[in-house]
Amino acid sequence: MDHGLTAETKALLINIGSAEIDPSLLPPHFRTTATAGPGAGGSSFFIRSGDHRVRLSIKPDSMLKVIPWNECVAVQKEGHIIAYGQLELPLCHCPEQAYITVSERCTFDCKFCPVPRLHGRVKTIEEITSLVEAAQNQGNVRAISLTSGVAESPEKEAEYLVRIVRHLASRFDVPIGVSIYPTKTSSQDLRAAGASEIKYNVETMDKEIFQRVCPGLSLDAILVSLEEAVGIYGKNHVSSNFILGLGETDACVEEGVETLASMGVIPNLRPISPHPLRKGEIVVERPSAYRLLILARINKAAIERHGLDVRAVKTMCLPCTGCDLTPQRDL
Repeated sequence: MDHGLTAETKALLINIGSAEIDPSLLPPHFRTTATAGPGAGGSSFFIRSGDHRVRLSIKPDSMLKVIPWNECVAVQKEGHIIAYGQLELPLCHCPEQAYITVSERCTFDCKFCPVPRLHGRVKTIEEITSLVEAAQNQGNVRAISLTSGVAESPEKEAEYLVRIVRHLASRFDVPIGVSIYPTKTSSQDLRAAGASEIKYNVETMDKEIFQRVCPGLSLDAILVSLEEAVGIYGKNHVSSNFILGLGETDACVEEGVETLASMGVIPNLRPISPHPLRKGEIVVERPSAYRLLILARINKAAIERHGLDVRAVKTMCLPCTGCDLTPQRDL
């Protein structure tokens, strides 16, 4: 058996999502704490094996154990080694990128996301610049990625991100990607400021589920914005997170990725991470390893059918691959 990080072993690790690791194996700067999305507030680490990487949350009672193995580490399940690799340094949230959450708060109330309950802060342009510089001092920063909640309104958030992107583009010669809730002019405005890629998250393509778990948001508006963004940024530079585990069917996922890919948008299938701050508000089920593999292959087929290439994406989740089974990179 190949104990490297194959698609099959990575699917299993993603399904479990966490691991116990001796603190002595994990220096503080190898840990990262999420400030956006369903995993906000949790600490995690990255393991890389060849061209593949996975992010695992730190959980003392996880069924996975990370142990020293030769000059690397190994992941153990029920006493058996199922994967091995090297711990990878996250420059700023993830390896090889300065991935920064601008507004750690949100006026919307998506039921899978803890951010509205965390009441975080909004980073200043100076703070963001310092984070990028600190990441550069640690290693080779290949991209800057910005994500954000909605501190006041989508319009004000987009305006602030435009200012940030313009500032960063004048100082750092790397691609800049942005993930926010869209407005009527956000795609054009961010592109003019210097953004090279954009991500607007559909979250789910099941309209009934979307209305229930994303009150106040519009799936139709997001889809319109995604289609417009492809005309502005071009193929392979527009993506969208599609959460798995909200109750959607496989048929919904297949139809959804086909719709997105046919528009020139690369779908990124993201397994749900249940959060204790949302307990009782939503019922979720983290997808099995088998389901992750099946849906990743369906996604890959749709992407390739429409002439898209995940390997051309430079910013945000698709080049990182840590949280997802990524077509054309993992399988």
